[in-house]
Amino acid sequence: MNVYVILKQTFDTEEKIVIQNGKVAEDGVKFVINPYDEYAVEEAIRLKEQSGGIVTVVSVGPERSAEALRTALAMGADEAVLISDDRIPADEFVVSGVLAAYFTDKSYDLILGGNFSVDNGAGQVAVRLAELLGIPHISSIIKLEPSGGSAAVRRDAEGDLEVLEVSLPALFTAQQGLNEPRYPSLPGIMKAKKKPFQQLSLDDLDVHTGALEPKTSQVELFLPPARQAGQILQGDIPAQAAKLVELLRTQSKAI
Repeated sequence: MNVYVILKQTFDTEEKIVIQNGKVAEDGVKFVINPYDEYAVEEAIRLKEQSGGIVTVVSVGPERSAEALRTALAMGADEAVLISDDRIPADEFVVSGVLAAYFTDKSYDLILGGNFSVDNGAGQVAVRLAELLGIPHISSIIKLEPSGGSAAVRRDAEGDLEVLEVSLPALFTAQQGLNEPRYPSLPGIMKAKKKPFQQLSLDDLDVHTGALEPKTSQVELFLPPARQAGQILQGDIPAQAAKLVELLRTQSKAI
């Protein structure tokens, strides 16, 4: 089975976000595999362990994304590809187009990715990629059972459970609960250094100029306002209720 995983490198979820000059400061920050993409990597490795095949991890991002790819190799992936080019903006439309250009001449049974990235939460890249490749996709999966030319899937539907079957090749995005990602072992880390690692730029891909025009732009970036101290309302219940309504109307503008 030939499985590809698209992944993104994001801030460690424990990192404190600092805004400088309208951008998120990256100095001294720890980066990790996007947590939802980590479920996808783990699932791909488990499928390989069960049925054989090759797991290739692919990322579109800055040079530092190589660290996330090497972590995936240490977990058990076989090959890694980094597509890095300053001409690629951080826009889901563009990134999915670049990935589609990469996959044009590739043979695959499954493409896995995370349900969304924890840095912007758009959840756009994987589903756009599936549309561009003309293959079916199912998001938020919590169980995947491929068999022959199809796969049985369970997906989280905002508290409900959907059971689906789809023909392969197909793309799936992982939700929390799909598995428990493993930690890279020391032997895995040593083996990762010798595994194939390919680095590409736009010059290596057939990407049309129009596909590099972003569909979104960042107008402003700021931290949420600091939380104010809570208030304890005094008086009897009717007085407290009246005061609460007044505060909701005048301060929080909730009503």
